[in-house]
Amino acid sequence: MTDTISRAARSAHMARIRGRNTLPERRLRSALHAKGFRYRLNVRSLPGSPDIVLPRYRAAVFVHGCFWHRHARCKLAYTPNSNTKFWKDKFDANVDRDRRQISALNEKGWRVTVVWECKVRSAHGLTQELERLSKWIIATDRCEADPRSGCGDPTL
Repeated sequence: MTDTISRAARSAHMARIRGRNTLPERRLRSALHAKGFRYRLNVRSLPGSPDIVLPRYRAAVFVHGCFWHRHARCKLAYTPNSNTKFWKDKFDANVDRDRRQISALNEKGWRVTVVWECKVRSAHGLTQELERLSKWIIATDRCEADPRSGCGDPTL
C-alpha cells in the first residue's frame, strides 16, 4: 500500500513527533507527583537521558512509545507497509540503543524500568501502572538496606 499523502506532508508530520514531554510522560509524571514522588526530568548526565529520574531511590524510568520502541505483542507496534527496510533498520537501531542505555545505567548502579505508552493511555491502565511503578520505586529503597529483598524488575 502506498502512502496517501505527499512526501513533504509526511516529512512535516514526522517532524512534529517529539521525544520529550509526550502525553504519556506528562500523565505519568502528574500521577507520580500526586503520590508524593519527586523526580528530575531527562537527566543528560545519565546514559539515555531517562524520562523520569528519582535520585533518592536511584531509579530511572523510560516512557517508551510502543511504535518507536517495538512493544512486543502490542497493536500500536505495527510496521508501515511502505519503505519496510528503512523502518526495520530504524526500529532495530532503537531497540538496540534502548538495551545499551539500560545496561549502562545498571552498570552505574541505577535501577531502570520501562513504562509503555499503551499502559498509560486509559485512566484504568494509568492507575494500574502507577501502582506497579510505586511498588517498584519503594522496593528500590529496600534494596539498598537489604540486597536479598528480591528487587528485580519483572517487566524487563
